[in-house]
Amino acid sequence: MIRARLLLADDHRIVMEGLKTLLEQEFELVGMVEDGRALLDAAERLRPDVIVVDISMPQLNGIEAVRQLRKTRGDLKFVILTMHSDPAYAAAALDAGASGYVLKHSASSELITAVRTVLKGKTYITPLIAGELLHYYKEPGNQLRNNGSTLTPRQREVLQLLAEGRPLKEIATTLNISSRTVEFHKYQMMEELGIKSSAELVRFAVRNRIVDE
Repeated sequence: MIRARLLLADDHRIVMEGLKTLLEQEFELVGMVEDGRALLDAAERLRPDVIVVDISMPQLNGIEAVRQLRKTRGDLKFVILTMHSDPAYAAAALDAGASGYVLKHSASSELITAVRTVLKGKTYITPLIAGELLHYYKEPGNQLRNNGSTLTPRQREVLQLLAEGRPLKEIATTLNISSRTVEFHKYQMMEELGIKSSAELVRFAVRNRIVDE
């Protein structure tokens, strides 16, 4: 029997080794990566059917990686595996294109079920936050606030790297653009978001879960 191909993305190697043991019982694990940019490369190279991805990863967070990959691989399925129980994270993940959302502490009992579910074209949300997520969507204004959704993919990449404290030259090298272009994106974002300083920009990134505190 042909087994579904899985790619695993998490910045904690010990966590990935534990998940590897769990997932290999039923699926073909084609690779493991530890940051969002490596995930983009591996997804194109290894052609998985499902990606199990954490939200909090360096260089490019899991939600942004999902958003970018959905544009190039519309058939690819995503299961978010994270410690974040805040329904706002789940809403952002689903809006980006994920089909599954599982909390790490319940991975042993839910992750395989979640992967099976998304492979069938359905959505799996851990019962631990399903009720809160429904309430979140019903709250007036949650879908209207300025959460950075109007920023371009490149701007969100620059924003995460800036919020991680990386210098302009390093950001330019990582994204293969010039330092001047990095500055251009930075000030465009500040103008669009009504932000007056770099410190405010970092606070915006933290508040909107682009990076962790």
